[in-house]
Amino acid sequence: MLEQLPWLDGIHAVALAVALAACAGLRAWLPLLLAGGLARLGYLELGDSFAFIHSDKALVAFGVATLLELAADKIPAVDHALDAVSTLARPAAGALLAASVLGTVTEPLTAVTLGIAVGAPSALVPHAAKSLVRAGATAFTGGLANPILSLIEDVATAVLFAIALIVPVLVVALLLLLVAAFWRRRSRQPVPA
Repeated sequence: MLEQLPWLDGIHAVALAVALAACAGLRAWLPLLLAGGLARLGYLELGDSFAFIHSDKALVAFGVATLLELAADKIPAVDHALDAVSTLARPAAGALLAASVLGTVTEPLTAVTLGIAVGAPSALVPHAAKSLVRAGATAFTGGLANPILSLIEDVATAVLFAIALIVPVLVVALLLLLVAAFWRRRSRQPVPA
């Protein structure tokens, strides 16, 4: 039936691209490692131009980067420096993930362009929300709660990734709810005089 509705493949690819990019907003490297591993095993289709994501070298690099990111994020003070660097890395990872998925339904240049257009913002939304939560936790606990929050973010990334593969539209809906909550909160803040 899906062969009769090719536009449905495009909608699914866009939803999956946004959902996987959102995962990169919490962890830059873990979603790339998972995507590469699943593509290598044949469970996730990536565009032909993005086959390097499941190459041996990329999987080793993503694996090492994931371990470093997960470990460093559990160390108070280091986690803030990592978060600052990740402000650039996470949107880039989101753009790459989005482009790799969109490469299955469009040519590589269009996939990259769309990947940047939808992937980077999709990664920035959860990254911004995470940064706000971390700032609040640091203020209230002096950073002592940050390792616990980091572990929660690790699990949330893996769970969101799994949901993204099964029902990508659900992750997109969660992302839209997060944006709406952010704007609602922002509109309620008083304007300084």
